[in-house]
Amino acid sequence: MGVTVNKPGICTTVQDLGRRGYLGSGFSPSGVMDKRAARIANLLVDNDENAPVLEFCLAGPTLRFTTNTCIALTGGNFSPTVDGAAIPMYAAIMVHRGSVLEFGAPKTGVYGYLAIAGGSIAVPKVMGSASTNLKCGIGGWEGRALSAGDYLPFVTKNVDFLDNLGSHALKDDSFYGFSSDEIVLRVVPGPQEGMFTEQGVNTFFKETYTTTAKCDRMGFRLDGPEIETVNGSDIISDGIALGAVQVPNHGRPIIMLADRQTTGGYAKIGTVASVDIPKLVQCKPGRAIRFEEISVQEAQAACRKEAQEMRSLAKVVKRPCYGGVSPRRTARRLTPILEAQAKKSAGNKLWIEFEDGHNAAHAGDRA
Repeated sequence: MGVTVNKPGICTTVQDLGRRGYLGSGFSPSGVMDKRAARIANLLVDNDENAPVLEFCLAGPTLRFTTNTCIALTGGNFSPTVDGAAIPMYAAIMVHRGSVLEFGAPKTGVYGYLAIAGGSIAVPKVMGSASTNLKCGIGGWEGRALSAGDYLPFVTKNVDFLDNLGSHALKDDSFYGFSSDEIVLRVVPGPQEGMFTEQGVNTFFKETYTTTAKCDRMGFRLDGPEIETVNGSDIISDGIALGAVQVPNHGRPIIMLADRQTTGGYAKIGTVASVDIPKLVQCKPGRAIRFEEISVQEAQAACRKEAQEMRSLAKVVKRPCYGGVSPRRTARRLTPILEAQAKKSAGNKLWIEFEDGHNAAHAGDRA
């Protein structure tokens, strides 16, 4: 039991939170571009936050489910429908055997995420991760993006219900700032900041840049004022962290992302705080971006705040609600109570037959 791919969409891959510990061996971490959206998707269907999800870009896939299960969609709003009927984002939705999930053009955002209850898609882990590394052809589903006709089995064959299902829904909040004219990315000064002139650093932090069509899972190239260097930006290659802002000799920043190379030979003027990466990757070409300088301590505080917010969301999703208890679990709880009552009442006459043949109420109510 699982899901059949009718149409693959654009670059639909299996991803989790990334492959850790192998940068020194030349393997990029891969993983989802928008970790916030992926974590919330798994939270909504009671999965571990690192469970695999389907990530798609710009155009979603068309999928047919071959078993009952529960799904959640987060990230960009791709106008999802199940069997032609619109379904909400950021909510757990029951789908049935034979149901078809489709997507339209993105109203907001660039990347979308699909989480499936019960542990998601059954794919083998490679070096501790289910993430797809497209350049190396490892992980995920056969190390590649999905194709029409693929059949992906589920970890749990059938999911009929989620406890407190009515609470498994969240408001699509203003985190991404889709309605704002520009977004602000917080940046920690980088290891080669000294290679840039004072004017160059001021340009980076005070001027506005825009996203371009030259963007993918490896990195986002921005357009805008040239960042001046002291004597060029070539360096001896060193390690590249998530969110590192490289400045090649043309003077315009490139922000390195999930499928980045492990080392690079351009000076890094700063590193985007990890909690702000989701805002960046959901930007369509032409979006205005400004940078704000922060310290390492402030970036760490932002991470702690995000972790607290995730714990708060988990409490909201799991709160008891009307109609949210599994019928099967309720039946299991009621069965011993009803059996005990039946044994206690054994031999007692519960009904009285009147002479006219009509039944009266319980014998205990005769008075």
